[in-house]
Amino acid sequence: MNFGVVVFPGSNCDVDAYHVIKNVLAQPVDYVWHQETNLSKYDCLVLPGGFSYGDYLRCGAIARFSPVMQAVQEHAARGKLVIGICNGFQILVEARLLPGALLKNVGQRFVCKFVRIRCENDDTPFTRRLTKGQVLSMPVAHGEGCYYCDAATLAALKANHQIVFRYDGDNPNGSLDDIAGICNRERNVLGMMPHPERAAEAILGSVDGRGVWESIVQG
Repeated sequence: MNFGVVVFPGSNCDVDAYHVIKNVLAQPVDYVWHQETNLSKYDCLVLPGGFSYGDYLRCGAIARFSPVMQAVQEHAARGKLVIGICNGFQILVEARLLPGALLKNVGQRFVCKFVRIRCENDDTPFTRRLTKGQVLSMPVAHGEGCYYCDAATLAALKANHQIVFRYDGDNPNGSLDDIAGICNRERNVLGMMPHPERAAEAILGSVDGRGVWESIVQG
């Protein structure tokens, strides 16, 4: 499995993702600068967390127009994998690769802590090493992680089993229906607010995020 970690100006979890892929999973991985347009060598692209373009306008709103994003859209259209984490999720929503919007957290406060999330769909390339109903511990770190969509979109997400993760118990940002992560209908694009790359080694307090990465590698 060949990974590419996309780096935007302001990304700050790119190194975390790269470390886990290279040193924990022992998989080939490159940093991909946001101006790159040839992504043909990669099986899975990672849009990492951070503050792309300083979160000006809206989180992910400027990054959505980076040259690399047209290539990301083409990559996804070919059925290859894309995972957006935190700011990466925001970028995927802005690029309309995933439906809905991510709003400021309820209470208008930045949240940084471990949370519990529940796997709602284990039939995706990102969750095949997990089981439906399994509860995982992962950290969140965001100010605009409140997932929102209209009633018709929420009904479609439920009907098509696109809700992949929900917060279990404590909803740290007020997300609609406790949504912590969703996928597209084709199941090859995942966006999630919790950080699986920050929960892949015991020294960090949890290895629950490793299941997401190992699912991707399993192919």
